Amino acid sequence: MKIVASILDAILGIIVASLITEIIVPDLLDIDLPMWVTPVLWATWIGISQRKNTSIGELFLGLAPKHTPNPVRAHMGWIAFSVAIVSGWIITEIAPLEFFSADGLQGAGRIFRDLFSPELGVAGEALNLMVETIFTALMATVVAVPLSFLLSFPAARNVMSDTPTKKSVYLALRALLNIMRSMEPIIWAIIFSVWVGLGPFAGMLALVVHTVASLTKQYSEQIEDVDEGPIEAISATGATKLQVLWFAIVPQCVIPFLSFTIYRWDINVRMATIIGFVGGGGIGSKLIQYQNKGDYNEVGTYVILITLVVWILDVISARVREALR
Repeated sequence: MKIVASILDAILGIIVASLITEIIVPDLLDIDLPMWVTPVLWATWIGISQRKNTSIGELFLGLAPKHTPNPVRAHMGWIAFSVAIVSGWIITEIAPLEFFSADGLQGAGRIFRDLFSPELGVAGEALNLMVETIFTALMATVVAVPLSFLLSFPAARNVMSDTPTKKSVYLALRALLNIMRSMEPIIWAIIFSVWVGLGPFAGMLALVVHTVASLTKQYSEQIEDVDEGPIEAISATGATKLQVLWFAIVPQCVIPFLSFTIYRWDINVRMATIIGFVGGGGIGSKLIQYQNKGDYNEVGTYVILITLVVWILDVISARVREALR
């Protein structure tokens, strides 16, 4: 683990050195530093991090001694944080004064005036597409729930810790779920829109993949937090592994699972709107067309409808989840 900590320190060091020499100094001071400055700063960072109790990598991995704060490590942490903030400000080209420019205020006023003067002639079209969006999210949730339920048990550490084979399955499944979850639904929608064609089916498949990854993680973490008492009691009767899962673990997880599922459907309705921008069907597909044409009166109608529907579903979801507690 010491080697891993050193690798993390080296990675952090090269990031900090590169941000200072390639972004901060050239932008703020208008100076192009020689190429050798970056490796010198990197070597300095690594050298300091190798001193006793100064490694940020060890702190991240939990290897640092507790109750022994080191001012050098604290300063290095603040340096890394400050460099990240300054670099982020530069990279994202933050310009608060642009809010108050004459052209900007005029353009914003025109857009908001159109948004709050909706074109009601497209209300019927928007309502039909909103229904499509809601059912896209519903079907994605319905398909994902049983898959997530089945995968949550091999993804739970306390269920898969008996043998090396089970541990390998657990680690592989966790890694796969992390990859699936790291790709946002809009990326999956792009993939499936090419795979199965544009439309709500591509959007539903995109939501299924991301929902399975997210719900499986939530379900498995709930399984890991169950009370061990019922498990030990049922195991003592000679019950099989499957019987222990069904009669000791599942009853403790039913209510949290339902709560997670309802909340996920609420999230999927919001996501189903966004994935329409890239061919996932639903109300988002038409909304982006009107936005690209500059028809902000029509956009206003769609935005008002989306806001109302999402708000109503959010209230219903919250009430149901409150009733399940």
